[in-house]
Amino acid sequence: MQIQLSQKERMFLEDGKIQEEICVEKYKKYSQQTQDPQLNQLFNKLSGEEQHHLNIINELLQGKEPNLSHANLTQQPSSQSTPKAAANIQQDKMLCSDLLSTEKYVSGTYDIDIFESANPVVRQAMQHIQEDEQKHGEELFNYMNSHGMYDVK
Repeated sequence: MQIQLSQKERMFLEDGKIQEEICVEKYKKYSQQTQDPQLNQLFNKLSGEEQHHLNIINELLQGKEPNLSHANLTQQPSSQSTPKAAANIQQDKMLCSDLLSTEKYVSGTYDIDIFESANPVVRQAMQHIQEDEQKHGEELFNYMNSHGMYDVK
């Protein structure tokens, strides 16, 4: 089935495509910079999920109904194992904080896109992506909180 996109849907999908490309690259780059193997694994996992979002958006832009399945999303982790020094922890905290801010922003833009989707297939895809983005934020928050990088008062 060929999906017909409104001008507004095409516009926000093009914007979403740019945001997802940035997310994929950030997670890939940051996975190479982190000192914690657990965080490296998390960043690689989330990079794969952001690539999934990019694929969904590209399918929609091509007028195709997207595959929303999460199958085969694992990225290969880099092999890094470095002792954790205070400077390394601060570096990891900065990387996590930046990615958490990015996830908050991207999730907010998808919220608007959901409300402005006339096509139910597009709306469902945006809801799927936004739910994933919120889970990414939760995973980052949980990592930060459990490693003393985010103090909940």
